Amino acid sequence: MRKLIIFLIVLIVLLVAVDRVAVAGVQRDLANRIAAATDLSSQPTVTIEGIPFLTQAISGHYPEVRFDLGTLTYGGVPVRNLQGAAYNVTAPLADVLQNRADIRAERLTVRGTLTSQTIDKFAPKGVKISGNGRQLVASGEVAVGANKVKFNAELRVEVVGNGIRLQAEKIEGVPDQLAGLVAYTIPFKGKLPFDVKVTGVRSVSGGLEFTAEATDVPLRG
Repeated sequence: MRKLIIFLIVLIVLLVAVDRVAVAGVQRDLANRIAAATDLSSQPTVTIEGIPFLTQAISGHYPEVRFDLGTLTYGGVPVRNLQGAAYNVTAPLADVLQNRADIRAERLTVRGTLTSQTIDKFAPKGVKISGNGRQLVASGEVAVGANKVKFNAELRVEVVGNGIRLQAEKIEGVPDQLAGLVAYTIPFKGKLPFDVKVTGVRSVSGGLEFTAEATDVPLRG
């Protein structure tokens, strides 16, 4: 009985060790693929969620793969803390071992932050962007006839196309139609990683956080 217990313990330790070695190898392969898809010069951090890993590897199906791309710039727009997750990744073990291209995610999401400096950079001339702890605020002055009226206005933020639009809400002492002059768009020129489309945006401490999504995404090496 004692020998059997020792054998089982050794077997479990070996399986755990093999499991960890295998997950490291597949994570490295996926990191290479994600780096190629995003034009990164270095490998991103990739984590395959769930254990035991070998069960996933043998089935060729990974429910969730998370990755961290760091700070990147797209079309002149710096994006900080760009992180993502790929769901229901189909990656047959033979394809991984032989570096074949037939690996894809059923759905892929990313989220990143536009800093206050970036938001301010795209603002109209004479308009300054700040925050009040709850949402973004624009301050400056607008022309009303021959006069210039100073204003402070909270900004409504929304997704338009593949960009983010900031629009002043009602400005006290200024006709509603003139409030529309205090508006601008931060465009993501060109493609975001994996051809994701921006789906949401919200104000956070220090800027704006956006989310983007794509379906049936190939992860090519």
